[in-house]
Amino acid sequence: MQTVRDGDGKRYLLVKRSGDSSRVRDPETGEERYVENDDVTFEGDPPLSTAASAVSGPVRRLMTAVHDERSLGLLVELSDRGAVSVVELLEAYDLCESDLHGLLGEFRAAGLLEETTVYGERGYAATETTKRAVTELRGGRRAE
Repeated sequence: MQTVRDGDGKRYLLVKRSGDSSRVRDPETGEERYVENDDVTFEGDPPLSTAASAVSGPVRRLMTAVHDERSLGLLVELSDRGAVSVVELLEAYDLCESDLHGLLGEFRAAGLLEETTVYGERGYAATETTKRAVTELRGGRRAE
């Protein structure tokens, strides 16, 4: 499979190429159609990356950063609760200090959390990217 563009510049995944036409799949919708070979330009983008582009950027970023349900849960909690101090995070959840700090550091590096101050203590808050991703994963609705 390869990434291609049609004459209008839209990216597709090449499914099959024959003498006169190529069958391509739209990565956003999964729909397939035929285009003339003369209208197909081959791209260097990896096909699996092109397929992943069907998922929004915030969700892709969140999915590549989480390791398991606990790490996903931490992001969901911070998205729902707002800024939380590190002391409160350690008291509220079943994460040891080194695991918590490791996750917080990884999520900061991924742009999913930002450091802040909560009641004079160091804390963390979800970024807008995280909030959008969590909302999308919930089917477009925010927690109540």
